[in-house]
Amino acid sequence: MVAPPSIQSLASALLPVLAAATAVHPHQPRQAIITEDAFFYGQSPPVYPTPETSGLGDWAAAYEKAHALVSQMTLEEKANLTVGYPPPNRCSGVTGSAMRVGFPGFCTTGAGNGIRQTDFVNGWPAAISIGASFNKNLTYLRAVQMGGEFRAKGSSLAGGPVVGPLGRMERHGRNWESFSNDPYLAGEMAALTVRGIQEQGVQAMTKHFIGYEQQSHRLAANNISAVSSNIDDRTMHEIYLWPFASAVHAGTASVMCSYNKLNNSGSCQNSKALNGILKGELGFQGWVISDWGAQDSGVASAMAGLDVAMPSSKYWGAKGEILAEAVRNGSVSAERITDMATRIVAGWYHLGQDQGYPELGVGMPISFTEPREIVYARDPKSKPVLLSGAIESNVLVKNINNALPLKKPKLLSIFGYDAPAPAAQNTPFQRPEFIKNNGWIWGATGVNISSYNDILYGRESLPGISLGGTLITGGGSGATAPAYISSPFEAIAQQAYEDDTSLFWDFQSIKPAVNSGSDACLVFINAYAGEGVDRPYLHDDYSDALVKNVAANCSNTIVTIHNAGVRLIDQWIDNPNVTAVIFGHLPGQDSGRGLAQILYGKVSPSGKLPYTVAKNESDYAAPNPDLGEGQYEMYPQSDFSEGLFYDYRHFDKEGLKPRFEFGFGLSYTTFAYSDLSIESITQDAPRFPPKMPIKQGGNPALWEPLVKVTATVHNTGPVEGAEAAQLYVGVPGHDSPVRQLRGFEKATIPVGGKVTMEFVLTRRDLSAWNVEAQDWELRKGKYKIYVGGSSRDLPLDGVVRF
Repeated sequence: MVAPPSIQSLASALLPVLAAATAVHPHQPRQAIITEDAFFYGQSPPVYPTPETSGLGDWAAAYEKAHALVSQMTLEEKANLTVGYPPPNRCSGVTGSAMRVGFPGFCTTGAGNGIRQTDFVNGWPAAISIGASFNKNLTYLRAVQMGGEFRAKGSSLAGGPVVGPLGRMERHGRNWESFSNDPYLAGEMAALTVRGIQEQGVQAMTKHFIGYEQQSHRLAANNISAVSSNIDDRTMHEIYLWPFASAVHAGTASVMCSYNKLNNSGSCQNSKALNGILKGELGFQGWVISDWGAQDSGVASAMAGLDVAMPSSKYWGAKGEILAEAVRNGSVSAERITDMATRIVAGWYHLGQDQGYPELGVGMPISFTEPREIVYARDPKSKPVLLSGAIESNVLVKNINNALPLKKPKLLSIFGYDAPAPAAQNTPFQRPEFIKNNGWIWGATGVNISSYNDILYGRESLPGISLGGTLITGGGSGATAPAYISSPFEAIAQQAYEDDTSLFWDFQSIKPAVNSGSDACLVFINAYAGEGVDRPYLHDDYSDALVKNVAANCSNTIVTIHNAGVRLIDQWIDNPNVTAVIFGHLPGQDSGRGLAQILYGKVSPSGKLPYTVAKNESDYAAPNPDLGEGQYEMYPQSDFSEGLFYDYRHFDKEGLKPRFEFGFGLSYTTFAYSDLSIESITQDAPRFPPKMPIKQGGNPALWEPLVKVTATVHNTGPVEGAEAAQLYVGVPGHDSPVRQLRGFEKATIPVGGKVTMEFVLTRRDLSAWNVEAQDWELRKGKYKIYVGGSSRDLPLDGVVRF
């Protein structure tokens, strides 16, 4: 989605100031600025035509019906299906219809973490929280319940799952909308989400395709192009394409192309990406929709594989009339527009939306204050799923002297702006904090306006946090609409009543007075992120000062951070008075209730970090957005020169010690791993997969199991707990990462009990992309297999050879 007009005008006003501040010295040599995009032609190879499909696998029946219906449409009706219209309700957008033949078009809603811009729905834990859970069943159940809400409200499509961004750049404003920085974890969660949403008859819209790894310069503005993500072929396949392939294999009905350029060709007109990879190599059966305003051309985008332009199209016309004329004059083939219409209609049939689906946008009224018929979308079955998500969102990373769980304290002191509920039920995208843009970088121009805050707003700049109350979601089109908010303070107060605990609190002071009789001091801070902007830092001095000030006067300080992405804590993590730390992520509307279960020991924490927490921002492979410099001032370039090596892969390669590694998380109990077994299912696997007809997700041979691994996990501690066991693979070759996540299973284990975890490795899991062969290669040699509790706690290891 585009940035609010107020931010656009503000950024435009500040451009001259920024330009003056960064002007090149007259005696400094400067390369000629590139002023034409023709300079970059050929960097992304052309792939034409768009593959037509008659319906692979379980899409066959839908395509048979779609072909029959589209054959009855005129050219103008087909073209009308390809463009968006202003919605008559709070749908994010509506697509064109062909009512003469009975096709109503679609209502789209752009939130992958739950339906938004309406009421009587739930505020779900964000994808980053679900990634932290490492819980497959929870992921699926969340998707089923979210899908039911989309359906009840008359939304044809859910705007998710999100697997782009993938966390390459830790300051990305939308990392929280995705499950993890790891492509395998993100892909598994995306596949489960697609299946759950589509079980309800709602089309999943997997996004943003592809290389959408910064918000700065995501849009062209002020004569500056959108940033180009320059990604080599192997990195594309093994990292950024991986979760999309998983979603396509699961049957996603739609894929959204992104704002950025890919190898200097717009993502929504990139024929290599859309025709060659998505619809060709991966056998994608659905339709491609543009992000709002991401279409950059007319004929080129149609021929490159774009099927629907949203929210409208100046290139194809208000009703698709320009596209229809392009077909008449031969610029666009008749086959292509028929394929566009057929793919769109096939999605409708495939999800059964032609039979008894609610009226489009029926529960999405323009006004919530005018009289209307209420559409109640909340299912009582969602309650345990919401609570489980809020519980497993929490990752305990420090707990010395058994500070947690709390044991009926006599006095608790509670500090921090994140403890209470917000004063108004509103999404962060609509709050003044977002509009004011404190310290953030706006996505169109990349202008950092933090230094102007004092002048414009007359107060101290507080970048990167949300002062208005506890943070349960990020900002922008992924924000949720909670039915209520259970805040940490409310939940603690309820338990305090049961335990006869006295409470002392101060939510506003940065240097609060600490009651000397406190058994513990609970400090609540957050790290906010939202669409359209990249985070200014991975920490903030205001919140860090608050923690240090409390810890200076309280020897049992327990910190909870509700964080929309990586948050660094090295200013105070080694302080002995900071006894426990929880990364709470974005737990949704049951935030406080879920956290209280952890704080008071009713449930042992089981969340794991879905990213690496570094000691310093500079430890990351690509910590900062690319803002366009030198000759590329008008055409910002983001070179993914780190290749495969980002997040934990980078730390392993460089021998860097993180503060907390990927997959790390503490429990109130302990686990022991034993009895590793590695069994080859196929004894004589060829180097390359046998050639087979393409199905959803690519060559079906890639999904065939080759190895089965089992390991036993014992609960050796004092309480019942759940453990997420992780399997990593070291692929032969010096050019491969030391290890990569290729399996995870989670189980609740009673005291003294044990569970056997089973992992099945497919050919895809064990292969590397061979650029010369343009195929997945099962390398000859020794594959290392590791099993344990995190990416650096791997007590079991073995080998398998091919």
